Amino acid sequence: MSKSFPSSVTALHEAVSASTGAAGSAVPTSKLAARLEPFDSYWQAPADVEAGYKSFSAYYRANYLPHIPANRDAKILVVSCGPGYLVDLLAQSGYRRVVGIDSDAAKVEHARRRNLPCEVAEVFPYLAQHQSGEFDCIIPEQELNHLTLEETIVFLQSCRNALRPGGSVIVYAMNGANPLVGSENLAHNIDHFYNLTEYSIGQVLQLAGFERIRPFALKLYVFWTNPLNYVGLIVTGVLEAAMKVIFRLYGKKVTIVSKKIAAVAMRPPAETPN
Repeated sequence: MSKSFPSSVTALHEAVSASTGAAGSAVPTSKLAARLEPFDSYWQAPADVEAGYKSFSAYYRANYLPHIPANRDAKILVVSCGPGYLVDLLAQSGYRRVVGIDSDAAKVEHARRRNLPCEVAEVFPYLAQHQSGEFDCIIPEQELNHLTLEETIVFLQSCRNALRPGGSVIVYAMNGANPLVGSENLAHNIDHFYNLTEYSIGQVLQLAGFERIRPFALKLYVFWTNPLNYVGLIVTGVLEAAMKVIFRLYGKKVTIVSKKIAAVAMRPPAETPN
């Protein structure tokens, strides 16, 4: 049975911090609010898990690689890594210091069969043990909206403390600004607790202590060898252009109306790790 987190952000952060045990000892865990699809596991893999390595490689290459540190010695943590789709792409791209974590041992086993550096771990206890500013980049593969807003802020605060000063986090969520799928994204899964927009994704990152926040759209149609990719690209491009015009007519300066929205943000360079 799931144990609810405390209701306040401060109490939640104290509970997570208190879960850190002595080096090498077992760390007690508290369950996240999500009942069926918790944030610290990956839920978007296709039924044919192996086939996902190729398709997700194209997706992450187009959407994520431009925002990841160029230094191949950067230390990168992939949260909710699942079978290791993003970890696999990073390894293929020459990154040498990558680790993935996921709370589902069965998913991690797929990654281990490919000799990917993934391990079984729950996100809050893991981050509680890595608060000394050791990572250059942290990337959750799962949407933030599988956390409650309170859990989200504590998660991002924990990421900030786990990053070196000047390190970056790359996060994403369902985009509430898309009038075609925004409400359905929220309603179709009981473990989706909210939607974000380009403004509100900046708010949660700002509350967690990040700066230089840059929202960006996540592109769906990045499979250039498939002719149908171009049809989808044209149709969604026209629809999204129309949405932006309509928002402007209503006095709203909305520039990102993709199905999912992401953001990259930096831990302040002069900040001392806690």
